[in-house]
Amino acid sequence: MKKLGLTLLTALVGGLIAVGGYKLFESKQESRMSFEERQELHYASNPVPNVVSSTGNPDFTQAAAMVAPAVVHITTTYPGRSRGGNAAPMDLFEEFFGMPRQRQQSQPPAQATGSGVIISQDGYIVTNNHVVEDANKIEVQLTDKRVVEAKIIGRDPNTDLALIKINEKGLPFVRFGDSDKVRIGEWVLAVGYPLGLESTVTAGIVSATGRSTGIIARELQQREYQQRGGYPQTDDQPMLNTAVESFIQTDAVINKGNSGGPLVNSAGELIGINSNIMTPTGTYAGYGFAVPVNLVKKISDDFIQFGRVKRGLIGIAFRELSPALAKELGISEVNGLHVSDVVAKGAAEEAGIKAGDIITKLDGRAITSSSDLQERIYRLRPGDKVKLTYKRDGKERDVTVTLKEDTSSTEREAESESAAKRSATEIYNQLGAGFVPTPDAKKKELGVSSGVTVTQVHPGGWFDYQNIRRGQVVTHVNDVAVNSPDDVESALGKTQRGMIKVTIVPQRGAISTISGPIE
Repeated sequence: MKKLGLTLLTALVGGLIAVGGYKLFESKQESRMSFEERQELHYASNPVPNVVSSTGNPDFTQAAAMVAPAVVHITTTYPGRSRGGNAAPMDLFEEFFGMPRQRQQSQPPAQATGSGVIISQDGYIVTNNHVVEDANKIEVQLTDKRVVEAKIIGRDPNTDLALIKINEKGLPFVRFGDSDKVRIGEWVLAVGYPLGLESTVTAGIVSATGRSTGIIARELQQREYQQRGGYPQTDDQPMLNTAVESFIQTDAVINKGNSGGPLVNSAGELIGINSNIMTPTGTYAGYGFAVPVNLVKKISDDFIQFGRVKRGLIGIAFRELSPALAKELGISEVNGLHVSDVVAKGAAEEAGIKAGDIITKLDGRAITSSSDLQERIYRLRPGDKVKLTYKRDGKERDVTVTLKEDTSSTEREAESESAAKRSATEIYNQLGAGFVPTPDAKKKELGVSSGVTVTQVHPGGWFDYQNIRRGQVVTHVNDVAVNSPDDVESALGKTQRGMIKVTIVPQRGAISTISGPIE
């Protein structure tokens, strides 16, 4: 009997060890997956429950029931601004969504709100860049009324997208759809927290795809102009249009507060992130615009794999052709993109493209607008190859272009209040940096047992001020070993008297310790 009991106990312990080992292996494997692969893994293990329509007829109740629990309310806090200088002109996003930005007037800390959508059960949330940019505190309210702080994983002003994270598990999330399959005339739902209301669902149809409003481009150009001290572009430093605007246009009602919320199809699949509206009044007047989900997938995956967007650039400035422009240029072509400038040593120049060429196709697909080119290229990464078809002197030619990496940055971190009064998450956001776990091979090379690799350094952040550069390996923060962004955030909880201590190992046998205040 004792032997039988011992055998059963041994079997039970062995089973628990096996299950625990499998779960650990499964967790490590999942951390290497894209968000879409994570979702497929979840749905394979947890089939979607059958949510029955309240009427028995085809309607939107099932889609709304699937999506609404994964849409969150985001509240951001901004530091007070000091008086001095000229007031900034009305911010374009503020006009649409009420987002306070860098005003040079005396005012107390301000708050603004937006929406976001959970895309994984472990707390990753997609929203708009303009919802969280310049905020020194981000709070997320879930549908069960819990309020938790979020940290910024990455921001991309070029698409107005941001990825943030909360430390929660087992959350509902919205399944990715395919924005390439979106068709004009199909029904869609917009979900969010508009005008101070609780979770709200509106319906409409897709009225256009690949639409550009110019709002992101104008915002980026305004910031670049300010960074240049008010100087216009020069021949050797042209202002390139890096904005990516290929919006899904819809007449579903979108208002202030909807920003960052999901646009979903009738099956409850995410097809876009609501970004802006076209209005003469600042409130809904007919049309809203959403960033296509296929861009969202790529950018979100880049943030967790590389800590920043890996953007491949062709290296050209261009204008969309039209009958009026064609007449001005003295050419017969009215469709395509007229190359007005080529970046020195860029991918296009190395492939032989010159100013004056007319780009007509990308990988065999006709190009009629800037959004046709920009969205497709933005989904790719440096080193990827594309075939461009262009016309020169009336003759059509094909060329293979190897995309180059975008090393520029227009991001700038916000001013902050005293670190002693802030949470670890707030301090993390003020570092102005992105991190990924350092590979084991790199740790072995440096002779260290811990480390995160710096993948982003935003101008104006603490890392930038301390001259900590991209690619360096941080092994300790506040004397605590770090191996992930979460470890960094946790270690910042030990910040005392506003002083941060960071240990960097630039090469084997060399250690550099940097300390400084977080203001």
